Amino acid sequence: MTALVKLFRTTVFKLSLVYLLIFALGASAVIGWVAWSVRRIVDQQIAIAIKAEINGLSEQYAQGGVRRLVFIVDRRTRRPNASLYLVTNFQGLAITGNVAALPPNVLDKSGITETLYQRHGEATMHRTAMARIFILPGGFRLLVGRDLGDRESLYKVMGRALLTSLLWLIVIGTLCGLFVARRVLHRVDAMNDSAKTIMLGNLEGRLPVNGSNDELDRLADNLNAMIARIDELVVGMREVSDNIAHDLKTPLTRLRNHAERAIASATTTEEYRQALEKVIGESDGLIKIFNALLMIARLESGAEREGFGRFDLSELAQDFAELYEPVAEDAGQDLFLYVEPNLAVYGSRELAGQAVANLIENAIKYGAYTREPALMAPTIVGESGDDSVANQTTLGAGETRPEIRLNVSRKGAHVELSVADNGPGIPDEDMERALGRFVRLEGSRSKPGSGLGLSLAAAVAKLHNGEMRLENNQPGLRVVLRFPLADAQLPGDKDANGPKSFEKEY
Repeated sequence: MTALVKLFRTTVFKLSLVYLLIFALGASAVIGWVAWSVRRIVDQQIAIAIKAEINGLSEQYAQGGVRRLVFIVDRRTRRPNASLYLVTNFQGLAITGNVAALPPNVLDKSGITETLYQRHGEATMHRTAMARIFILPGGFRLLVGRDLGDRESLYKVMGRALLTSLLWLIVIGTLCGLFVARRVLHRVDAMNDSAKTIMLGNLEGRLPVNGSNDELDRLADNLNAMIARIDELVVGMREVSDNIAHDLKTPLTRLRNHAERAIASATTTEEYRQALEKVIGESDGLIKIFNALLMIARLESGAEREGFGRFDLSELAQDFAELYEPVAEDAGQDLFLYVEPNLAVYGSRELAGQAVANLIENAIKYGAYTREPALMAPTIVGESGDDSVANQTTLGAGETRPEIRLNVSRKGAHVELSVADNGPGIPDEDMERALGRFVRLEGSRSKPGSGLGLSLAAAVAKLHNGEMRLENNQPGLRVVLRFPLADAQLPGDKDANGPKSFEKEY
């Protein structure tokens, strides 16, 4: 297909032709209406001039009869550019005037009429005139008229102007259509070339954008966003596949080893029972990992939105603080709770609870250790509950006791739930990577886990139209879940002037 044929087949060029046709019809209608209006005005002016001539000749006829009328008409016909005059007797023979011949029966008509006529010295009747005929006493007839040559010339000029305008409109419209189509086709071809490279597997490629913010730019931006999301999902699938291969290899190997060991060395029922229990334990761990993967997939697809309702996130945080307080105590940690009451969000209480549980378990698992002797004076938590006020509690001879802070507060139109610890934390360069599936930083490889806890919490936040972010708690890690605040109050909510917040140590 040649480039010219491609231009002719573009939608832009076809639209240009449609617009050209519409403009041509519009221009023809406008010029036609102007021509009709001009003709009507010219005819009115000629009629007024004829009427004025008639009035003057009527006065002359009233003063001197036919003889004086003939004298006046004869004198007027001798003037340059004279109007048309003709006086005939009762037999229709010309007495005086500058009209040599008329079509038959024209002199029998009354009123204004358009007719052909012949001047003296001309061979045929090829001129047109607007005339008025009067029948005088005695059968005499008087014709007064004006030649319409100027009107016809004006018509020809306007016709040529219309034709010339249409020709120029067609030429300019075609050239502009080709120019615009060429530009659009160039951009579309560039987008098609980029799309072909992307389809070949280069998901890092993007459709070109020229910055004009037109419809093609907006389409390219949306497609680029879609490609970026696809690239992100493909990379995530690749990473998940790699992580599954590495992280599931170890429990599967242990499971196989337990079975082989039981076959090779077990001799009693108890030994077989212990081997089977180990196999079942490893199997349960694998099932939990796959359940977590399925849950993350369902959350990211939005399949868990059924059964959404309004619930109190403050009450949920308090319930989980009470639930995990003994676990934190056994790990040698203090659990602090700060909440603003009656903060309602819309979503799934069970999924939000699962996310909160994962964050608290991570804080207990990776924040339960004793720091070096503190060089700072003992501090206490302020009334505001801001985690930046104090992040650690000093004990005894400078030893720092690990602690976890669960905070729920309102931030504008959102509710933020944060879980902070004062453990080793996560390096800033690994914050984003830590949200991936099966991602376990080197410092946590020795601890049990699958690396899916933060991924599941992030998926829950996204399902609720919120977000999750990791922050440096200096020291330690602070994980923040951000949910949109529900519009209405919960049933039984306290008055706005009641208690705003409370802080509690478990």
